[in-house]
Amino acid sequence: MIIYGIHTVLAQLKSKPQNIQRIWIQEDKKETRLNNIIELAEKNNIQITKVTKEKLNEISNQQHQGVICVLQEDQTTTYDLQGIIKLSLAQQQLLLVLDGITDPHNLGACIRSADAFGADAVIIPQDRSAQVNATVHKVSCGASQNIPVTVVGNLARTLTDLKAQGFWIYGLAGEAEESLNNIEFITPTVLVLGAEESGLRRLTKEHCDFLVRIPMLGSVASLNVSVATGISLFEVQRQRALQQR
Repeated sequence: MIIYGIHTVLAQLKSKPQNIQRIWIQEDKKETRLNNIIELAEKNNIQITKVTKEKLNEISNQQHQGVICVLQEDQTTTYDLQGIIKLSLAQQQLLLVLDGITDPHNLGACIRSADAFGADAVIIPQDRSAQVNATVHKVSCGASQNIPVTVVGNLARTLTDLKAQGFWIYGLAGEAEESLNNIEFITPTVLVLGAEESGLRRLTKEHCDFLVRIPMLGSVASLNVSVATGISLFEVQRQRALQQR
C-alpha cells in the first residue's frame, strides 16, 4: 500500500516508522519539510530513493507533493470490535460510526476530525462504504494511522453489541426534534452519521437510542458530513470538559 503527501508521510514517520518499507522523494523539489522527511527516514534506517516528478506521477496520479511512501503489507491501522470495546468504558469512551460514506475524501476528513476531537475509534461498514486507502490517508493528514479504524460486516448488529456493553447510541438526523446541545453525554457514547445525500439508513436509525440534530440558524438545510462530524464530536467533548470543572 502507498501513502502520499508531506503531512501524511511525516505523521507515519513519527507514529509508526516500523511500518514503512521505503520512501520515494522528488529529486528536484526544494522543500524544508521534505528534508525533515529525509532526516527522520535516515534516523529510522528507512530506504530513500530520489526520483523524477514523472516517476512519482506514474506511481500515483494524486497530489503527492513530491513524496510517496510504501507501507508494509497489511499495515493499515485496523482493530477488531471487541478490542475497541475493551479500550476503556470507564473513561467516557467516544466512538464514531460512519454509515455509508462512499467518498474517500469525506471519510478521510471525518477520521481527521475524530482524531482532533478525541474519539477513541472509528467504525465503518464493510459494504457500501469507502475503505481506508491512500486517499483517506492523505486527506486525514495521517490521522488514519493514529486512530483505530474498525470495519464491521453488520452495522446494525454492531450497534446492538455496543448497547449491550453500556454505550448509548446517538444518530445525527436533520429531521430529529432533539438538539445535540441538549443532550448530556455522560455515558460511553457512540455518534452515528450517515451519507451526505441520504443520511442514516432506516435500519441504522432503528438501532439508535436517540436521534439528534445540529441546531442551524441559516438558510442551508444540511452540512457536509465531515463538518457535521467535527461539530458533533466537539460538542460532546465541550460538554464533558465543563462537567469536569
